[in-house]
Amino acid sequence: MKKGFIFDLDGVITDTAKYHYVAWKELADSIGISIDLQFNEQLKGISRMDSLDRILERGEKADSYTQAEKEALATKKNTNYVELLADLTPSDLLPGVQEFLEEAKRREIPCVIASASKNAPFILKKLGVADDFAHIVDPATLKKGKPDPEIFVKAAEAISISPADAVGFEDAQAGVDGIKAAGMYAVGVVVDEPLHGADIEVKKLTDLDIDVLLAQ
Repeated sequence: MKKGFIFDLDGVITDTAKYHYVAWKELADSIGISIDLQFNEQLKGISRMDSLDRILERGEKADSYTQAEKEALATKKNTNYVELLADLTPSDLLPGVQEFLEEAKRREIPCVIASASKNAPFILKKLGVADDFAHIVDPATLKKGKPDPEIFVKAAEAISISPADAVGFEDAQAGVDGIKAAGMYAVGVVVDEPLHGADIEVKKLTDLDIDVLLAQ
């Protein structure tokens, strides 16, 4: 019987990928690097600095910036991204999320956010669901990013359960890989491409039966 739900944020709770893309593209353009939506798929589920490193590698500028300069670039991107999020409201929750969280609360099943996004508290507040989560893993406390299982293990520890007693929800392959490496049951929220290794794939949370999940 499962005892907790561990959620990624972007692409599972809400779709902020479009805002990430706009912010990264504007930054990349400013330093003479061209990125497109196809390349942007590589950035899903990974940290801000890892995303920047991939963009710099694409433009063959991996060695063109000091660490301090790279951090300044990442901060510039994030400032732009947060400005784009200013109009986010509860209507931006993905289909079924509100109902799923309400049902989990009714059953006293704790929910945790395990996202590489350092903006998770701000985003959840804008969406009106901050109080529905028992914990948000702080990505600044992590030694490794997804697909390493560290963030998912920490999420389970935060609600005092074994990873094997948790269900993880992800929309990115790196995230699904991390969930499975942690020993959790994996729900893949699929947009276009299949998520290899997911125990079940759905288009939206309304496709799930919470009783079936808890029985896994």
